[in-house]
Amino acid sequence: MKIEGATALVTGANRGIGKAFAEELLARGAAKVYAGVRDPATVTDPRLVAVRLDVTDDARVREVAGELTDVDLIVNNAGTGHFSLPLTASLEDARKEIDVNYLAVVSMTEAFAPVLAANGGGAFVNMLSVLSWVASPTLSTYSASKAAAWLYSNAARMQLKQQGTQVVGVHVGYVDTDLIAEIEAEKLDPRVVPVAALDGLEADEVEIAVDQFSRDVKAGLSDDQRLAYPGIEEQFLAVAAAS
Repeated sequence: MKIEGATALVTGANRGIGKAFAEELLARGAAKVYAGVRDPATVTDPRLVAVRLDVTDDARVREVAGELTDVDLIVNNAGTGHFSLPLTASLEDARKEIDVNYLAVVSMTEAFAPVLAANGGGAFVNMLSVLSWVASPTLSTYSASKAAAWLYSNAARMQLKQQGTQVVGVHVGYVDTDLIAEIEAEKLDPRVVPVAALDGLEADEVEIAVDQFSRDVKAGLSDDQRLAYPGIEEQFLAVAAAS
């Protein structure tokens, strides 16, 4: 799919990776970019069209789909996460992660698929995570929600292909956003993510691993318990010992 001339809707476009997606879409010649956010007042870029949208409100999602009939590109970026160990995770937080990170993708896909079909097919770009592929003990329920979104994306891709709609899954490790502000680690600039994702979309790729860490994890999935998890466990135990 070509970005130039496209009409896009980016969820969570008022900060972080979502804001970077909106800016990159405009830089590539998108005709219009809707910023789907809970509070339109938080969208300060005059080039964007702010839309009130809570992605966990299915009725509102369907209402917006009926209003934005010119959209041919959806970036499912809105997300949430909480640091949680498997044995002490808050069920309330876990449910919120499932609602925002997974069920909202289902809701957005079902609501906007007919819109994209009417506009020639278009694409869904789903912002996932390296934690779609491998679990982190400190982000246990977040990992599970992203894994669910990954598998749904893979299933939806096969059906949506029949109407000419692309589904692109985007995976990345540490990005300099609010979610991991407390983690001391090397982090990617958020602007790197949409560059890789939109390059992949225009090249008809279905899955984008933005950073080397994500590429290494994906390459090791055939034997993840031996190739991926020992290193993750070592890192977790080191952090636990130091705290």
